Amino acid sequence: MTLINENYLKLKAGYLFPEIARRVNSYIDSNPGTEIIKLGIGDVTEPLTPAVVTAFHEGVREMGEPKTFRGYGPGQGYDFLKKLIAEYDFKKRGVDIRPGEIYVSDGAKCDTGNMQEIFAVNNKIAIGDPVYPVYLDTNVMAGRSGVCQENGTYENIIYMPCTENNNFIPELPQQPADIIYLCFPNNPTGSVASRQALKEWVDYARQQRAVILFDAAYEAFITDKEIPHSIYEVEGAKECAVEFRSLSKTAGFTGTRLAYTVVPDKVKAYDTAGKEHSLAGLWQRRQNTKFNGVSYPVQKAAAACFSDQGQKEITERLQYYLTNAALIKEELTKAGHKVYGGINAPYLWMKTPDGQSSWQFFDTLLHQVGVVGTPGAGFGCSGEGYFRFSAFGSREKIQEAMERITAAGI
Repeated sequence: MTLINENYLKLKAGYLFPEIARRVNSYIDSNPGTEIIKLGIGDVTEPLTPAVVTAFHEGVREMGEPKTFRGYGPGQGYDFLKKLIAEYDFKKRGVDIRPGEIYVSDGAKCDTGNMQEIFAVNNKIAIGDPVYPVYLDTNVMAGRSGVCQENGTYENIIYMPCTENNNFIPELPQQPADIIYLCFPNNPTGSVASRQALKEWVDYARQQRAVILFDAAYEAFITDKEIPHSIYEVEGAKECAVEFRSLSKTAGFTGTRLAYTVVPDKVKAYDTAGKEHSLAGLWQRRQNTKFNGVSYPVQKAAAACFSDQGQKEITERLQYYLTNAALIKEELTKAGHKVYGGINAPYLWMKTPDGQSSWQFFDTLLHQVGVVGTPGAGFGCSGEGYFRFSAFGSREKIQEAMERITAAGI
C-alpha cells in the first residue's frame, strides 16, 4: 500500500491564484464576450527589452554551432553572469558579495520554497501575516506546522501581524524563532523596510542564532535612496541572512525564468550536537542533487540586463510600472479608498469598502465591472479586509479599469 505525505492534507483547499482563475473562468463561461481586466497576479505585460532579446538570439545561435555549443553548464550558474550580478547588484552599493556566493536558478519562487529542505523539521518558523503563500505552504508540506485551525492559521507557526498600526512592517516575535521569512518591498502590501528596521532583525537573528530568508524579488522598484535594496547593506547580515533575487519583475523574465540566491559563506546553522555547518555547502549539495542549472541562452540574456544599455532599458520598464502604480493609487484615493504601497513597489494594498470581506470585494469587482484583483485573505488572516492591486498591466487597461470602478461608484 502506497502512503502519501499527509502534511499535504493540512493545506487549505487550493493555492490562491488557481482559485482566482477558477472564479474568473466560471464568470467568463456565464458571461461570454465580457472583457476582463486583470490586475491580480503579479505577471509582467511588457516584453523583454531589445538588449535582452539580442543577447538571447546570440545565445541560441551559439547553441546551434559546433564550436560554441554547450551541454550541461555549471549547476550554480556561469561565472560570466555571477560576476556581473556581484558587480551591479552588490559592489556598486558597497556590499562585498563574491560570485561564488551567488547561486543562479530558474525562479525565486522555487528557491524560497526549496530552501526549507536543508533545515530540520523541528525549526520554529516565523512569517509575516499577510505574506506570499509559498513561504507558509512549503513549510506545511514539510511537516513544520500543526493542523490548520478554524481562523485559518496553522499550529506551530509564529505569525507576525503586519497591519496599519505597524505600517505593515512585522515586529520582532515574542518567542524564539529559528527561521524568519522577510519580504521587502513587500508582497502583498507594498511596504518597504528602513535600514533601522532591518538592523533590528539582523541583531535579533544573530542573538538567536537564527537565519533570515530575505525575499528581495522587488528591490528594483525602490526609488527612495534611504531604503536599502539588499539586507546585506546592514552590518552583520552576511552572518545570518540568505537573500533571494529575481529578474522576473525586474526585467520581464516571468516566462523566461531566471533568479539567483545569495548564500554568504559566513551563514551557519547547527546540528543537534551544536556543531556549526555552512548553509552554502548544504544549499549547493541540494541544488547539485535536484537541479541541473539554467539554460545557456537564458543566462546569456540575463547578462545583457547588466550592460549599460540593458540597465537603461530595464529602468524605463520599471518606471512604466511605477507610473501605473501611481495612477492606480491616485484614482482609488480620489474614489475615497484607503490605499497603501505603490511607491517603491508594484503592489497596492487597499482597504475593502463598507466592511466587505476580501473575497466579497473580489466578486463585487468581477461581477460589476469585470476587474480582477487579489483578495487579501489569500495572503493570511491579517490580510482579511484588504485587497491587492498589481501595477503589471498596460497603461490603457489600467486607465480603463479605474474608469470602470469610478463610474460604478465602487
